Amino acid sequence: MSEKRATYQDVLDAPEHMIAEIVGGELRLSPRPAVPHSAVITHLSFTLGPPFGMGQGGPGGWIILIEPELHLGDDIFVPDLCAWRRERLASLTDDAYISLAPDWVCEVLSHSTERLDRAEKTPAYFHHGVEYIWLLHPRRRILEALRRDPPTWRAIGTYTETDRVRIAPFDAIELDLATLWTNVARPTRASDAAFDHELGL
Repeated sequence: MSEKRATYQDVLDAPEHMIAEIVGGELRLSPRPAVPHSAVITHLSFTLGPPFGMGQGGPGGWIILIEPELHLGDDIFVPDLCAWRRERLASLTDDAYISLAPDWVCEVLSHSTERLDRAEKTPAYFHHGVEYIWLLHPRRRILEALRRDPPTWRAIGTYTETDRVRIAPFDAIELDLATLWTNVARPTRASDAAFDHELGL
């Protein structure tokens, strides 16, 4: 007999201090983001919001949200940041969640979430038709960008620390990666080595 699949009730019953998601029928609980994690996603949202969300100094045409709840098929996700083109999602309703897959997702990798984000959520986002995904790693000050190219993801590029780059789908502006790490302390070599060992790197 197959194991019972997680349901939305499991998400609602999860501890309030945890982020609850369902991926591939299994409940996944993650701790709330650490301060560096929150700082990086805040800086990125401040960078993309005016030109793309509001059309100030850029083309507009997007709805950008921090940590929305997504219900895509049987999966439930809470991405760090995601966006829809306005021709696909013209406005937001009063619903508690969104059932339309975003065009772009950004996940910030951490000790507790990197395996989940890479091994489970990234393939699931592909399955649901997400076109672009960015993976941000505050500890290593790296941004990885992928584009959906069936039957798999195609790497757009891996960008580091102080690069100034234009990255799809937001390549209408130049992104100064140094601004993302503002106020985020660099970890010690010992802590980075321990993290790499934990991940099997």
